Amino acid sequence: MFRDPPGGRKAVAVWSIGVAVYFVAVIFRTSLGVAGLEAADRFRVGASALSTFSLLQLLVYAGMQVPVGLLVDRLGTKKVLTLGAVLFTSGQIGFALSPTYGTALAARALLGCGDAMTFISVLRLGTRWFPARRGPLMAQLAGLVGMAGNLVSTLVLAPVLHEVGWVPAFAGSAVAGLAVLVPLVLFLRDHPEGHEPPPVRRDGGAGFVRRQIRDSWREPGTRLGLWVHFTTQFPAMVFLLLWGMPFLVEDQGLARTTAAGLLTLVVASHMGFGLVYGQLIGRRQSARIPLALGTVTLTAALWGSVLAYPGARAPMWLLTTLCVVLGTCGPASMIGFDFARPANPAERQGTASGITNMGGFLASMTTLLAVGLLLDATGDDYRIAFSSVFFVEFLGITQILRLRGRALTAERNRLQSAPLPGRPGAPAPAATSA
Repeated sequence: MFRDPPGGRKAVAVWSIGVAVYFVAVIFRTSLGVAGLEAADRFRVGASALSTFSLLQLLVYAGMQVPVGLLVDRLGTKKVLTLGAVLFTSGQIGFALSPTYGTALAARALLGCGDAMTFISVLRLGTRWFPARRGPLMAQLAGLVGMAGNLVSTLVLAPVLHEVGWVPAFAGSAVAGLAVLVPLVLFLRDHPEGHEPPPVRRDGGAGFVRRQIRDSWREPGTRLGLWVHFTTQFPAMVFLLLWGMPFLVEDQGLARTTAAGLLTLVVASHMGFGLVYGQLIGRRQSARIPLALGTVTLTAALWGSVLAYPGARAPMWLLTTLCVVLGTCGPASMIGFDFARPANPAERQGTASGITNMGGFLASMTTLLAVGLLLDATGDDYRIAFSSVFFVEFLGITQILRLRGRALTAERNRLQSAPLPGRPGAPAPAATSA
């Protein structure tokens, strides 16, 4: 029987190695967000072609989520994280040296493949090394560290890019990928001694894959987790990953340094709200749906206020408020995992997390493409282009409202039917509580 791990200093040390890999992956993932204008000049492409960089990267990322979840469940965290670090480092080097648009696209796809292997692995480390009651907080902390990687892109990579140029900046940043590989290979362990998970049934590759996906998807909590992630994450990701800098500079007329400061504000807000959301959900599970829907509503209201503001440009106080609110999107997206986690047993955690993690990236992909196409079609009318955000949010909200009753009922039934912890036959805490 899988026993609740104790946590402690060793758990923090091992978890920190995994989080460091995720931190570097996010730096590489978001590096294009501060180099969008330079990329357009370097490869001589328009808005829709520029959005294809991020679109392809996210397409690979989203498409890899379920396979990566299956790999984590079957092979363990260390092997998957190591492969991911090798791939995203190779992709970053390739992007630095790419002479053409086509080769740069291939490099971003490779980067996205490696990046896809990091976050689910870090979530698994959290469930393997820390008690189940710490799950929401550890997930939020992992997301917070990831946003710190975004902060490095904005504060460090952006000025370096302007000072030393494209190739030195991107190739130099790839050294960070090599740096995290060493402790990963030498010191990371999948789980503490004496806390081995139940053995995975080895009934053939196809049978294992079908069973894991089928059983995870049948759980209403997994599906609700996907739609919560879908609806909450994408507004901030679209803004940070590609379109925030062009919107603030080209449409709102801000200086690049001012625009970079607002992007930094999104990241700082995410880091602050991540701790708040993690503590709230850890103490009060009933706060999950109100927090998720409240975040979506507030985000839509601020975007609507900016886009509908009379005149060509919104005032600085409104743009600042928008960026603060966008910072809540990441913490809210982590709520999706707090629905999927208790709905699935320990041996399905990777697969369920992969399904959930697809949500936000599918929404981000759709919106990135829509904004690029609408900008080209309307002659760079950002108001029309960013209106696509509302359609995606509306789709997500309808699905959350449709699934929340079933998911919460199933969760209550599981808790009521489970034996009390410590009694014979009691289920593993990680499988029954968030």
